[in-house]
Amino acid sequence: MKSILTICTFFLLLCSCYGQQPKMFNADDLIIQWEVVENNYKGKTEFLSAFTITNYGSSLSAKGWSLYFNFPRMINSATVTGGVKIDHINGDFYRLYPGTGFKALATKQSLKVSFVAGAWAISISDAPSGMYIVWDDMPDKGTTLKNYSVKPSTQPKQYMRSASDKMELITPQRVYEQNRSIIDIPKADLIKVFPTPSFYKEGAGTFILGNGFTVLTKKEDELESEKSYLENELKKLLDVKKGASDKQIMLAKNNSGTGAYQLNVTPQTITITSGTNKGIFYGIQSLKTLIPPGAYKGSQTTIDIPVVNVIDSPRFGHRAFMLDVARNFHSKQQLLKLLDLMALYKLNVLHFHFSDDEGWRLEIPGLPELTEVGGRRGHTMSDENFLHPSFGSGPDLASHGTGFYSKADFIEILKYAKLRHIDVIPEIETPGHARAAVASMTARYNRLIKEGKKKAAEEYLLYHPLDTSKYKSVQRWYRNVMDVSLPSTYKFLEKVVDEIVVMYKDADAPLRTIHFGGDEVPGGVWAGSPVVQQLMRDNSSIKTIDDLWYYFYGNVNVMLKKKNLFLYGWEEIAMRKTTLDGKPFTIPNPDFSNQNMQVDVWNNVIGWGAEDLPYQLANAGYKVIMSPVSNMYFDLAYQKSFYEPGYYWGGYVDVDKPFYFIPFDYYRSSTEDINGNKITAQYFKNKARLTDYGKQNIPGIQGLLWSETVKSPEQLEYMLLPKLLALAERAWAKDPAWAAENDTTKALSLYKSDWSRFVNVAGKQELPRLDYYAGGFHYRIPTPGAIISNGKVVANSQFPGLAIRYTTDGKEPTSTSLLYTSPILYKGVIKMKLFSSNGRGGRQIEINNK
Repeated sequence: MKSILTICTFFLLLCSCYGQQPKMFNADDLIIQWEVVENNYKGKTEFLSAFTITNYGSSLSAKGWSLYFNFPRMINSATVTGGVKIDHINGDFYRLYPGTGFKALATKQSLKVSFVAGAWAISISDAPSGMYIVWDDMPDKGTTLKNYSVKPSTQPKQYMRSASDKMELITPQRVYEQNRSIIDIPKADLIKVFPTPSFYKEGAGTFILGNGFTVLTKKEDELESEKSYLENELKKLLDVKKGASDKQIMLAKNNSGTGAYQLNVTPQTITITSGTNKGIFYGIQSLKTLIPPGAYKGSQTTIDIPVVNVIDSPRFGHRAFMLDVARNFHSKQQLLKLLDLMALYKLNVLHFHFSDDEGWRLEIPGLPELTEVGGRRGHTMSDENFLHPSFGSGPDLASHGTGFYSKADFIEILKYAKLRHIDVIPEIETPGHARAAVASMTARYNRLIKEGKKKAAEEYLLYHPLDTSKYKSVQRWYRNVMDVSLPSTYKFLEKVVDEIVVMYKDADAPLRTIHFGGDEVPGGVWAGSPVVQQLMRDNSSIKTIDDLWYYFYGNVNVMLKKKNLFLYGWEEIAMRKTTLDGKPFTIPNPDFSNQNMQVDVWNNVIGWGAEDLPYQLANAGYKVIMSPVSNMYFDLAYQKSFYEPGYYWGGYVDVDKPFYFIPFDYYRSSTEDINGNKITAQYFKNKARLTDYGKQNIPGIQGLLWSETVKSPEQLEYMLLPKLLALAERAWAKDPAWAAENDTTKALSLYKSDWSRFVNVAGKQELPRLDYYAGGFHYRIPTPGAIISNGKVVANSQFPGLAIRYTTDGKEPTSTSLLYTSPILYKGVIKMKLFSSNGRGGRQIEINNK
């Protein structure tokens, strides 16, 4: 026995000496917690945070292992403590490993690893994620660490960004004050068509819908698609085995304009008329919102539809929603469900962001590496077979980081969208945000070089092997920008465009433009490319590195025009760099201003100085889609709360932000800057105003959902809804009276009235509908507001119609807990939560009525 023990001891020592972890170590025995120690650390724009690593297993050796994780901040490696090192690999990917003097971590021993990183950390979305361990003797195998947690920040030094940060944590009292002006409007008094139509008049009686209804059209109107759609939508709601009806629904063409329609419901008939198929379709959506929300549970014997007369048309022709499927993948089924949602609320453009640094999600025939490499993420250090983890996707390929749409999938999506009168605009991120494409084509190059096929290898190369450029993007990526001097870059882009065009033709779907990105290209790119240097010698128009920008988009613009497409991109494609008083300065680029180029303008962050950029560009002749981060970035957190998911770099975006957005003069509704400091009209005194000419260059508005923090269908729907309802209202409905009222007191009164009506419609009609529509949506249920007044607890809700339930026994409220109907006299801790019509609850709050 003694000899066996000696052999085992010798084996353990040998493994330790050679840096190999004993096989009996269980990664589940490592307990790791991360916490913010202090923001504004030492008065700088950085913060101190720490891991506490506790070992409950056998001894963790002094070498031979590494922990990998994703983290949305740049770590200062020189500040790391605890005897370990942290290396930045690329993007948000880091490696933590034992330093030279690190000692083995014994059983039940803890280690604190602190480090300083840039900016600040406030919420759960700022924490490291996707942590896993890799042993040196199995370098290709990562094991997820299941016992990792994040400690909530509770002290001001942990959740305030700096001394200038006036944005306090949300509390039940603050929520109550935000909701105080909301009036609970009787359901019968609400307009039952959403978004708000131009004209609505409700009459007496109802149209009783049951099985056996008939949808009538004239052959010459060519409305078979809309007829079939309506029949299918109504049949989903009815019990096919019960009831009978001889009621008729008429769809007919008239002379009204594009998108305009009339909907007339009498007790005997429903008539929808329009000059276009699109208008008929919008009338059908209004009919669907007339249907009581409870009918969407299905299996209805009959459905009572109120008698109304509606005359309606859209305010904007471009009513868009952008979904990022590149950062984290979202399934085809989720996209189809999203299209159903967009159609219901008359949104007509899906901006399909399918490529970025962290993923390429669309199959391109002839370039399989784009999805084989760029469409997968897992543990790797080379990007030869797939990309490394990002956004907590972890070591395994089967995660939210992996996935793509086949050609057949995308054609199906296009057909589904076309049936719903939704245009899909694909986005190829260029020249920056292109790590997935660059890595994929580099893998292709390396493979073909090994096969001795040099010419083929260089055909679609996006990055020159001898490029020595030094740069780092805003998201901390290296080598993520296409080399715009390489002819192969343009051959690659034309190949992708041609294949996309074929897919649209196969789907018989409209394609008028392709979005070519253009945002956040870092300084330092291209300076070390030998091909760039040769191009600058050969082309006298390229005098500086900055001129390559105009060279690139000039070439792309020419290519697209030859294919009868117009160029679309982020705001940066329309800007020219120059100087003013010897300092860097940007202006609208006059070279492209009258070439039918369209741009998404996102940077209106209040306090950054570019608040008037959308108006500058529209006034200069660019077509501008209003896509402001301060109002329309749905991935930003709703409120400042540790457990509220989403980033906040552009501020916090609750439902009111898109609702009170005034597209042609959003200065009027801007009340605070990014740090919560109050601002007045004086702040915008020297900002450009939108001219009447500029108004003609704003085709529409767009809501956007970036997916860095969105890793599941439930999370997507949580960030999307109910914000999308406010987008739909602002994109479709006419300009509200409060937006043009110059008397500020009267404007505020009008706004409060409209806001009350909107949240009542949402809480009593649309959210209950969405509990069941298209299988049901996991929209965000807000927290209730609560205060103590005269010794009683008084509560309210952002959305009247949602049930407030509470407990006094310390337990978390459920859908069967006490229903709040009046102020609560109980003394002690009261827990409250809001619930949807199908019993799903939001986050609970606590209030102590002492």
